[in-house]
Amino acid sequence: MTLHTKGDIKVDKHLFQVMVQFWNSAYKCFTFGEVDLVSTVEEYTTLLRCPKIKVRKTYARVFNGQTFTKKLMNISGMSEHWVTARIQQKGDSKCIPWENLRDFVLTHPNERKRVDIFALSIYGLVIFPKALRHVDEAVIDLFNSLEKGITPVPAILAETFRSLSTCRKTDEGRFIGCAQLLMVWFHGHFWKVDKVSYRVFSEGYSLLKEETTIQKREDILEEKWMEILQNLKEGDIDWRAY
Repeated sequence: MTLHTKGDIKVDKHLFQVMVQFWNSAYKCFTFGEVDLVSTVEEYTTLLRCPKIKVRKTYARVFNGQTFTKKLMNISGMSEHWVTARIQQKGDSKCIPWENLRDFVLTHPNERKRVDIFALSIYGLVIFPKALRHVDEAVIDLFNSLEKGITPVPAILAETFRSLSTCRKTDEGRFIGCAQLLMVWFHGHFWKVDKVSYRVFSEGYSLLKEETTIQKREDILEEKWMEILQNLKEGDIDWRAY
């Protein structure tokens, strides 16, 4: 199994390889020792910091409506000519290269547009990566729906569960969900595990910020992670993910 990951949050590949082996495809949850655990809509909503969205209004792609070009024009604030000239075809999807969006993040005169384009890039490159170093049409469609208060969380979780089940079934393939978010979720529950360096939570603690600064745990080999997860007890788990 290989990982498709980007961004500042490092993925412990040894831990990830072992975690997948504990995924129960039938019940769609992890079974670690005595513990069954699965990431929830509420947890991912908190991690993504989108509590104001309408949790009962779930994203589903609609194929009629604004074109890809129009949606990209709205997000970027650029002309139709500029957008059309930069759209590329990757497989069965239309995309725009990250390098074009990166220039906007650094130089766009509108601060709101800079933030929107940066957020779009995170969704396209980290949460739903498809074409390497490109943001594809489906991600832009999802991002365009966020302003309407539509939650992307169930779609993110569904992709994560589907990818875990595929990797578990075949013992190979590429995990194409958001590995970083899954790692953050895991550490939020398992910070008390013995012999693993997790910091103690305090007021104002940010799990995502912690993940960008925490020491790499790659000195813990797969065999050791396997032993830790096989022998987990209920007391090792923090049932409230911060």
